Amino acid sequence: MSSRLRQLSEAVRAVEARIREGGGAERSAKEHARGKLTARERVTRLIDPGTPFLELGLLVAYDQYDGQAPAAGVITGLGMIHGREVVIVANDATVKAGSWWPETIRKILRAQELAMRCRIPIVYLVDSAGVNLPYQGGVFPGQYGAARIFYYNSVMRRYLRIPQLSAVMGPCIAGGAYLPALSDVIVMVKGTSFMGLGGPNLVKGATGQTIDGETLGGASTHTAVSGVAHYTADDDTHCLSMLREMIARLPGAHHIANTADVASIAPSRPPDSLYDVLPADHRMSYDMHHVLDAVVDAGSLVEFQKDLAREVICADARVDGIAVGVITNQRGLIKGRPGEKPRFGGIIYAESAEKVAFFIDRCDRQGIPLLFVQDVSGFMVGPEAEHEGIIRAGARWVEAMATARVPKLVLTVNHASGAGYYAMAAQGFDPDLILSWPTGRMAVMEGESAIAAVHGPTLDALKKVGATPSDALQLSIATMRDDYEQQLDARYAAARGFADAIVYPEDTRPLLALALRAVRRNPGPHLGAFVLPPQPTEMA
Repeated sequence: MSSRLRQLSEAVRAVEARIREGGGAERSAKEHARGKLTARERVTRLIDPGTPFLELGLLVAYDQYDGQAPAAGVITGLGMIHGREVVIVANDATVKAGSWWPETIRKILRAQELAMRCRIPIVYLVDSAGVNLPYQGGVFPGQYGAARIFYYNSVMRRYLRIPQLSAVMGPCIAGGAYLPALSDVIVMVKGTSFMGLGGPNLVKGATGQTIDGETLGGASTHTAVSGVAHYTADDDTHCLSMLREMIARLPGAHHIANTADVASIAPSRPPDSLYDVLPADHRMSYDMHHVLDAVVDAGSLVEFQKDLAREVICADARVDGIAVGVITNQRGLIKGRPGEKPRFGGIIYAESAEKVAFFIDRCDRQGIPLLFVQDVSGFMVGPEAEHEGIIRAGARWVEAMATARVPKLVLTVNHASGAGYYAMAAQGFDPDLILSWPTGRMAVMEGESAIAAVHGPTLDALKKVGATPSDALQLSIATMRDDYEQQLDARYAAARGFADAIVYPEDTRPLLALALRAVRRNPGPHLGAFVLPPQPTEMA
């Protein structure tokens, strides 16, 4: 019988395969007939052969718009070009001509924030007809509308000095033209690219002038007449080759984390073994050490306060030779010290919160990135926990995590529930990247707990008098259970951008290594995308 992780992985792979088809084979064929590559073909040729590509937001909006917006019409992710980490944004012209849905904006902003946070180059492969007009209300206005893209362009260009390279490989119309215009370099492709605040039809309607697209805003016009663009490419292949060469010419990164790399050592357990680690029932116990043994370098895991608060594991480790501080939850019933009650794994107690807070502070002082591996059900409740100061200890953990200036990565393998999810570097605390296995379950609580909270008193009252729940009550309970199961699914979270990507066990280690190499480029100290000002020195 297949494991739960294997079954869910197969289901997610099927969804992803449909999304990667974009607008379908027919529309891809039309792009080829125009002499163009599809967006995914462009990304594949842009990055180094055989290297991983961490695609962000692949499932965003897949369950909206009747399936008409696969990947929200834009590919965003982290890849390697000439051995250098680079953020890539590529419009998918097979999806509504690459037009911008509301979720397209969110994906582009997330990609730009990653480039700002990591201080790494960003490449835009522009091929878009502009705003998807029926949905302009979610695209055009607002603090995080399309204008935010150009704000980030400007901040990167003027203050952060992050290289931005744009290739106009199709239409680039109206306000969208500011994205390449605010980049450092613009490459246009002969015969297939167009850039203008208005196309020929708009010009005719507004001014009465008749003009063809190439003369109005084609590659020759913008490189030889207006001077808006800087280079002309013969075709898509030539354009991508030029971009790769431009990345190769960039000076080396000025900062690498102060924890030296060592030679990579393969994990002590094979990645495929991860499929059989998680139990069939998500509520059952397992040993988190088995997960870590298949992800970190063999022999590198050294636990911090190993025999204290064993429901939470804090450890120094290496992933592909890169130092990292690991914080994760141990499941099952945890044997207590002599005379103490056992503790429930996956639950945070006051002692474990204090342990983690100290470990985070230590990693922050030493410049070691943090990896949160989530399987957490929440904080302990009850008189004993309250009397031990669980609120104070939890706040201490949250503050340490929130203000840590080192990079933070998240991997959700099972539960991500309640305030425990917040403490384990939830999205609201601005971790650099959030990855999830297909088994990730993100919600304020599990469905059965929610049913008990909402309907428990009524069910208890009925039980006392020997009455049966009404059909309406049973339907309400069943509906709540189904709603929670849908919302707890990793696909639901990924579709709404709550997780950056769903990853599979065999890909976890290489993708974490790629992410770690990218995020440690920021010289910091920083919170979010921006470097903090230097701290004032004390007066003598």
